[in-house]
Amino acid sequence: MKKIKYYYNTNTLRYEKLETPLRVRILRIFGFIAAALVTAAIISFIAFQFIGSPKERILQRQNRELRDNYYDLRDELQSLDQQMKELEKRDNDVYRAIFEANPIPDSARAKELEAQKEIAIVESIRDNQLAASVTKTLNNLKSRAVAQQKSYVEVGELVKDKEKLLAHTPAIQPVSNKDLNRIASGFGYRIDPVYKTVKFHAGLDFSAPQGTPIYATAEGTIKTAGNTGNGYGNHVIINHGYGYETLYGHMVRVKVRNGQAVKRGEVIGWVGSTGKSTGPHCHYEVHKNGQKIDPIYFFYNDLTPEQFDLILKKAAASNQSLD
Repeated sequence: MKKIKYYYNTNTLRYEKLETPLRVRILRIFGFIAAALVTAAIISFIAFQFIGSPKERILQRQNRELRDNYYDLRDELQSLDQQMKELEKRDNDVYRAIFEANPIPDSARAKELEAQKEIAIVESIRDNQLAASVTKTLNNLKSRAVAQQKSYVEVGELVKDKEKLLAHTPAIQPVSNKDLNRIASGFGYRIDPVYKTVKFHAGLDFSAPQGTPIYATAEGTIKTAGNTGNGYGNHVIINHGYGYETLYGHMVRVKVRNGQAVKRGEVIGWVGSTGKSTGPHCHYEVHKNGQKIDPIYFFYNDLTPEQFDLILKKAAASNQSLD
């Protein structure tokens, strides 16, 4: 029930009904609405300053999740970068060192910034640049991985070539010498058996009965087979490639012919005393790039360290050569 208000009119000395003009009512309504709006605006402003709007809270949560995901990705990139560095170091310092190959410069593996510097830059940039930076880092790692893959392919070829090199490198004694007593004279200055003067002896003399088999000490192709009048008598020279040649002198008979391919351990002739020789033996030389070198260091395939030490002492003895 609507309440009716009265007021005392001093002019008429009567109580009269109070009636509010329409204009006042309208003003009151607008005043209330305005006050409500201002109050709501103030409350909203204060709330958004300290609490944030629902949309802002959602965006902040998504931003935190993105940053957490980015930091996880950054850690993975750091781990991948460290693994890549270890592979590159192993490639340069181990694999390529074994095969005497030049290391790959860093510029060939990646032309962009190093990953560590990129990560430091990423940490200082704004969120809207993170995706681009991560993409750049991944491209860097990808280019390095491709270069590393090519390097391993090359190392694989080096392995194959190294196997071929080992097969063509002199590695055994030219005659059977299990008891190590057949070395009669070593490499160096020795007394010449004919002229009785000190002359340089460019190989090893293996004393053995006539007819003892002589073996090729590595794979190769026969360069010379026969007597060419140079003092070695019936002799064989094998070209092994990679700068290596071996000479086997004073044979009683040669088994191989010029241009023939031979394997390590294959019989190429038999011990004799032809040419400038004072008794049956095999004169054995090793040449590297045209230089005559001590053959004693090319018996690693059929000698233990103890046997090598013993044969080294026998070869170093100052005595008379057999040729």
